[in-house]
Order: sequence, then C-alpha cells, then structure tokens
Amino acid sequence: MVLVVAISAGAVGAFAVWDASRSVADNSVALEGDDVAQLPPTIGEIEGGVNMLIVGTDSCEGQDLALFPRCGIDDDGLERNDVTMLVHISDEPRRVTVVSFPRDMVVPIPSCPDGEGGRHSAMSAQMINVSYGYGGLPCTVLTVEELTGIDIQFAASIRWTGVINMSDAIGGVDVCVSEDISDRHTGLSLTAGTHTLQGAEALQFLRIRHGIGDGSDLARISNQQQFMSSMVRKLQSDAVLANPQALFNIATTALQQVNSQQLQLSESLASPTRMVQIAMAVKDVPFSDINFLQYPTYYAPDGLRVMPNTDSAATLFDALANNQPIQLTGDASQGYGVEVVGEAEQPAAPAPTETDAAPATPEGEQPAPDPAATDATPPATEYVELPSDIAGSSAAQVTCTVAER
Repeated sequence: MVLVVAISAGAVGAFAVWDASRSVADNSVALEGDDVAQLPPTIGEIEGGVNMLIVGTDSCEGQDLALFPRCGIDDDGLERNDVTMLVHISDEPRRVTVVSFPRDMVVPIPSCPDGEGGRHSAMSAQMINVSYGYGGLPCTVLTVEELTGIDIQFAASIRWTGVINMSDAIGGVDVCVSEDISDRHTGLSLTAGTHTLQGAEALQFLRIRHGIGDGSDLARISNQQQFMSSMVRKLQSDAVLANPQALFNIATTALQQVNSQQLQLSESLASPTRMVQIAMAVKDVPFSDINFLQYPTYYAPDGLRVMPNTDSAATLFDALANNQPIQLTGDASQGYGVEVVGEAEQPAAPAPTETDAAPATPEGEQPAPDPAATDATPPATEYVELPSDIAGSSAAQVTCTVAER
C-alpha cells in the first residue's frame, strides 16, 4: 500500500506530475489484456473497486553485497516472487482486504507471454514463487487471477533495496515483539517490546522466519502483516496522506527506485494521477475494515509444501466479488507467528472547516431538515463469516511477533 502513497505525491506540482509520469511510464510493463483507462480531467477517488497485486522479489540485481553477501557467492540469476499480495479495495462502502499467498504453495501456472511475442507452456503444479521468473510480473498476475477468479487491474513489484529505501522514506514503522528474537539467517536480533524499524532492519523483519512462530513461511506472512498493519495506522494517524511535503518526499524516493530498476509498475498503474485516485479511496477507511489475510492452505503429504484450500478461499473471494464485508473467525497466524495483544485507536476525524459548515438560514425561515439526522435505525450489516482456516487480523488489532516454539 505504501506504493500507492508513493507516486501520488507527484500531484504536488504540475512539473512534478509530468516528470514523474514520463519516468514511471518508461519503465512500466503491460499486463495481458491490460486496457489502460482514460484518466478523468479532475482528480477524485477512483470509481468502482480496485484489485492490485504487490510482489516482492529476491533478485540480486543492484543489491548491496554488504547487506546481501549471498548475492556475491551463489546468485543463480533467477528472480522469484517470494512475497505475493493481492490488495482489494471495494466499491462504496470502501473496505480494504490484503491477501498474502505463501511462496511455497503449489498451484497451476497458466501459459504466460515470454516477452518476445511467444508464450511459455502452462504448468500444472509449481510453487507460486516461480511464476515471476517464468514470465515476470504479467505471469504472476495471470497465476493469481487463475487461482482466485479475481480480475487484477494494477500491479507492482519491488526488490530488496527498494523496500529499504521506501521504509526510510516513510520514517520507519513500529513493530511489537513479545519475546526476544534472533535470526542468524537475516542477522536480525530484537529484544521484547516495541521497536521502530526502517531501512535494512525493516527488510530483515519482513524476511525473518527462523526464530519466530513455527519457523515457516506461514509465520513470516503474519509477521509481514503486522508490519503492514502498523504502517497503515501510521499513515492515517500521522496524516501522511494529507501532507503534501511528506508525500512528495516519498514520491521522490519511489521514482528513484523506478529509475534504478528496484521498483516496477504495470502500465495501468504508471500514472501519478491514478495513484492519487487510489490513495484517496483508501485514506479514510476505518481500521476495522482493513483486513490482512493469508490464503488458506494445508500441508502436502511430504510436509514441505502447502496446497491451496480452494473451497475455503471461494468463500472469501465470492464475498469480495459481491462487495460483502467479511468477519474473521480464525487465528491471527497459520504459522503461530503473531498474537493479538490489543486494539488500536482510530484517529479522530478532522474538524469541519468553514466550507464544510451548513449554509446560514435567512432570518424568519426554518432550516431545511438534515436527511442524515433521522430516527431511522440503519439496517444491520450482514458479514460473511470466513472459514477458520483463513488466518489474519484487522488493522484495528495490534499484534506482536512471538519467538519460535
């Protein structure tokens, strides 16, 4: 979601918009069947619902060898989508659902364009994280579309150094650790308590799995969701989305990542105006309506890979397609990586300005009735209860990482 915020700052000035648009568009990639919609003449919330895929890859290209020594030792030259997240923003009323897909989940990979006018053959059973190396961002989008039945209009991928620089740009994110944790694989050690992480430490936290929960990628997903949930609360509580200077600083960093090939956007997303529209759609969504979920899975017989539970997933994606609110019934983590420790306080709505005030009523006339001020009780919202094997939490829930058992 920080990618949505990043480029939207380009609207601060006309030259910034033009320059950002040119730079981003030159480095964008087309999705199959991508129909880049004509932008409206004025900026406002994007109409309808939005589906966007965010991918984090493990490429060694352009990485600092001091931070990633293995890139100088055993770089195989491949690039995998080790983090794959579908961001769904509903039509009115606005709600946000972020679904993470385990990197070791075995799924079909459809025929994908090879970038040279041909196509790769489809594969019936591969780990989802090979889709990016197989056909880049468009192939990962096709893979998730086939798995979920969701049409994805926008997509972005980011490499390690891009994550480091973007976390610096937003000023760090607070994370909670229930107990001391240490991981020799990432080099991260944290004492129990709350820590503000940015830069390389933020990336280490997002990559850690050894030393937390059950040591699996499922535990790592819930750890990443803790980070994202805290980031959302920061962006709303600190009014970053309403601060042009803060957005401009983030946008400048994002453009640097595009130019250094640490960040890639789909053609449909490669527009500061489009970014502004999406950011405006999510900036006021209540914490309780922002959910971070894990695609439901079960372990394969060998215990090394996980398989998609498509029956449980269908309940989730049917609800999203029908714009129905969802109710979590499962644990916060399928890999025992986090625990819920409290509730987050929703930031107060800004005070109305003079332009928001009701117009004065001429003397001697009765004010017109306020249609919102009625005694009618609004109809109860009917939530779709998700199966208990769909793990996750909302941004209203504060979670803490737990040490490996």
